[in-house]
Amino acid sequence: MGALGAVAEMLVEVDRTIGSLLAARDGLLALGSRIAVEAAEQAAEPSADGVDLAVRAVAAEFGAALRVSDRTVQRRMLDAELVVSRFPRVWQAQGAGLISAAHARVIVDAGMHLEDPGARSAYAGQMVDFAQTESPNRVGRMARRVADRFQPRSIDERHKDARRERGVWVKNRADGMAELSIFGPAALVHGALNRVTAIVKAAFAESSSDSRTPSAHDSRTLGQARCDVALDLLLTGAPAGHDTVDGMLAAITPTVTVTVPVLSLIGASSVPAELDGCIPIDIRTARLLAGMASGWDRILTHPITGALLAVDHYRPSVALKRHLRARDQRCRFPTCGYSARDGDLDHTRDHALGGATTADNLGVLCRRHHTLKHRTPWHVEHRNDGAFAWTSPTGQIYIDKPPAQNTTTVTEDDAPPPF
Repeated sequence: MGALGAVAEMLVEVDRTIGSLLAARDGLLALGSRIAVEAAEQAAEPSADGVDLAVRAVAAEFGAALRVSDRTVQRRMLDAELVVSRFPRVWQAQGAGLISAAHARVIVDAGMHLEDPGARSAYAGQMVDFAQTESPNRVGRMARRVADRFQPRSIDERHKDARRERGVWVKNRADGMAELSIFGPAALVHGALNRVTAIVKAAFAESSSDSRTPSAHDSRTLGQARCDVALDLLLTGAPAGHDTVDGMLAAITPTVTVTVPVLSLIGASSVPAELDGCIPIDIRTARLLAGMASGWDRILTHPITGALLAVDHYRPSVALKRHLRARDQRCRFPTCGYSARDGDLDHTRDHALGGATTADNLGVLCRRHHTLKHRTPWHVEHRNDGAFAWTSPTGQIYIDKPPAQNTTTVTEDDAPPPF
């Protein structure tokens, strides 16, 4: 355990050093871009073509020295200039070893649409602080939410413009393979993936005791079966090649989870709705989905802190499951972003050892980390406010707190909502 702890510490330091070096490389690439622009501006007859040629010349210089394609170097130069000039706080944090290159990338990607320099700086500062204790996938989820709050245009306006870019395209790959990509409204795309997954699991369950894995007669992985069913649906209009005798698979409908603040639902707030707790969607789509829903889960949050208080539903159901999935939103192992909808509800203290079936002793874990908890030296315990304290085999403690709810908080100075 001592050796493992020492290796872990060394790995952390090496990773910080790599991140710092990558930030230094971005700084040099951005400097190359600025040299090219200044050289073009000092030409006898400055022009846009002149700037482009100057950048190409510098990229060729760097590429030849690095033995890398100058096209690749030019793309890196443009990306580096974007980070250094538009998000200097993120770049500096990476250079200081506070965040990794992966953290910086998701922060920049989520805030790319912010045009106001002040808003970008405030957004970057908030996300750099958050990123120092979370994994890139969790930072990406929070970054999209935070960036949206700094955006002057509403999600509905931006979604209307973004829908014009929807499309489908194919990218040919080696060995007779190709990729089919769909860019469209998030609610529809995720719904389509959910339906494909449900069809596959139902097909697996026909001949296996576990819907997550194929039977002895079907050796395909979940990903392979998803591909087959998706192409089957697109080519035939129905899952004819995978349907049951009774046609049950064709009747499967997609399921998505939409969280929408009530003030936004009634038009009194511009806070966007969220798909599966991480993807902002326009309010119009959220209202349509809410109107078509047979029932709602109502998530009650504290008006000041935003903390989850309770979950209820007008129809009888398993309230505790709804509460836990609403609270946790994703797997509760540090750095994991696996959706709570597909995870397991696990007793922190085993039920066989007297652990209670309550919110204070249950949490969502994906199958991978559920197995890790039970079959490795990793240990977890509940703390206050739903926090999980994970202890690694080397004795390191990692705290995982429930993600913030997609809600609106108020103070005593705020005016009451216009009901």
